[in-house]
Amino acid sequence: MMLLTLILAFLLQGDTLGLAGLGMTNDTSVTPSEASVSPDEVSSPDFDMDEYLYGHVMDAYDWHITTVNGKHISVPLLIIVHSKTTGWHVFSSGKLAHGHEYEGFYILHDEESHKDKVMEHTPSGDVRPFDISITKNVAGLMFNSLVLVLLVLFGVKWYRKHDAREEAPGGFSGLLEMLVMMVENDIIKPCIGQDYKRYSPYLLTAFFFIFVNNLLGIVPFFPGGANITGNIAITFALAMCTFLAVNLFGNKHYYKDIFWPEVPAFLKVFPLMPLIEIIGLFTKPFSLMVRLFANILAGHMMLLGVVSVVFLTASLGPAMNGGLSVIAVLFGVFMDILELLVAFLQAYIFTMLSSVFIGLSRQHPEEKTAEE
Repeated sequence: MMLLTLILAFLLQGDTLGLAGLGMTNDTSVTPSEASVSPDEVSSPDFDMDEYLYGHVMDAYDWHITTVNGKHISVPLLIIVHSKTTGWHVFSSGKLAHGHEYEGFYILHDEESHKDKVMEHTPSGDVRPFDISITKNVAGLMFNSLVLVLLVLFGVKWYRKHDAREEAPGGFSGLLEMLVMMVENDIIKPCIGQDYKRYSPYLLTAFFFIFVNNLLGIVPFFPGGANITGNIAITFALAMCTFLAVNLFGNKHYYKDIFWPEVPAFLKVFPLMPLIEIIGLFTKPFSLMVRLFANILAGHMMLLGVVSVVFLTASLGPAMNGGLSVIAVLFGVFMDILELLVAFLQAYIFTMLSSVFIGLSRQHPEEKTAEE
């Protein structure tokens, strides 16, 4: 679990890995404090919807908590950068706040290519250093993973003091056992087959990791709200884990079906079917990655859109603004409740599809004959 967390944290450095163009550093957290804008923005008829939406979904070097009288209250995070000329630098992001510079580094705010990223002054010009900073997404990932580990340890505490063969656990331990048995018996075992226990640790970890991060992503106050599973770097890493589990441990019958499937000979000599099967190797994890990312991101963007009605109608007068604000708040509460269901469904679907893909790579000829 901790190894997976470290891998995911590294992948969250989207610009370092060249993934920023795919939106892999986006954060889809939606909290009442972050959804608020300053009094000047509310009263202005030129409310910038694009700035409002994208300004709240981008990653940051600090963790914004709330705004009081126009003053932003944030938790500074750790900036870790490597300069080609001066080596490693580690310092608080607070030193770069409000346009300040520190040791030749600053945050760029006025260019699209490296907007809101750390830049460095060098004799040959300003460049982007190697950046593995603890951004809000990374901090949220570490916090949520720690919460998950503590919940599991707290849940198994009952088993250390009781014999599970003689009595059933209650309370949180009972709820945890129910979820584990549900995933094990209803998803993993039927989809994979006889050697399902080999893959249970990974699939159970994936289910609870996604579920806990989805739940904490809709908590409307610090330190919740960092919606990790709405970040495509995270879903990419999870999909790659499934991809490796399928293709590294697939049996010979799995690869026979790919490179020499049971189809007419001319489809194998002219490699049409093998080509389609090879493409399928990559479309399966791609669908896992996009499905989880898109569903979570879309849900939170819709929440941001609903909240923005309060500010978009501010210039229409108290009556119109008040009436639409009440509707927006009620609809926002409904969507938050709906997100609870989505949090479970997305974890369930990812685990189920991963189990299906792994099960297809572990089929034996006798199993196929029995199914037919």
